[in-house]
Amino acid sequence: MVKQSIYFEIRAGVGGEEAALFARDLWNMYTKYFDKKGFKVKVLDENYTDLGGIKTLIAEVSGEGVYDLLKQEAGVHRVQRIPITEKSGRIHTSTASIAIIPKLSAPPIQIRESDLEIEFFRAGGPGGQNVNKVETAVRILHKPTGIIVSCQTERSQQRNREIALEILKNKLWELEQQKISGTITEERRKQIGFQERSEKIRTYNFPQNRVTDHRINKSWYNLDEIMEGKLDKIIEAFKK
Repeated sequence: MVKQSIYFEIRAGVGGEEAALFARDLWNMYTKYFDKKGFKVKVLDENYTDLGGIKTLIAEVSGEGVYDLLKQEAGVHRVQRIPITEKSGRIHTSTASIAIIPKLSAPPIQIRESDLEIEFFRAGGPGGQNVNKVETAVRILHKPTGIIVSCQTERSQQRNREIALEILKNKLWELEQQKISGTITEERRKQIGFQERSEKIRTYNFPQNRVTDHRINKSWYNLDEIMEGKLDKIIEAFKK
């Protein structure tokens, strides 16, 4: 396989704190899979809740065939389980969404400075921990599309700005390719959709120990192992 790089983005959807905790669990699942595959992972931006759930996270992931293996993971993932915050034992349904964006070294996208709204802020760690007393983190809004990208991984404001612009260019390029191929709708224009439960591509049902992919109508009954990063059977199912 050819060495590839992607931007892997995960975002909490419907379900409040439980959605953020599910996003964290998904990220843990994927990082274990990345480790098994020997992929290199660099977190570029992360935003956590007070309980340690993930609001948003974007990372650069590099390795042999990483885009080919993970491209079908993009979409809304749904969880059905009893949250740790639930005191009456009820099963809740929450969502998190994933975007898989192939990284190009120089995407042919021109961005006008007037189309950008740029702000700087202090970088923070998991659980809201402040890790930087200087405003080096960068957030960029692309006003024509509404796409927002952030980066806080580097110590310099300039370098974080460069990385955020690189992510934005790749997102815009991917958007253009989807429009050209006719595979995009207005609702999914940022590849993550509106994170509604009805948009789900996959359901993780904890009470039934089952993972179901709704696009190929196939289920697996080893949820515990899957959450430990054993995703090969699911990923292989899309090659058939």
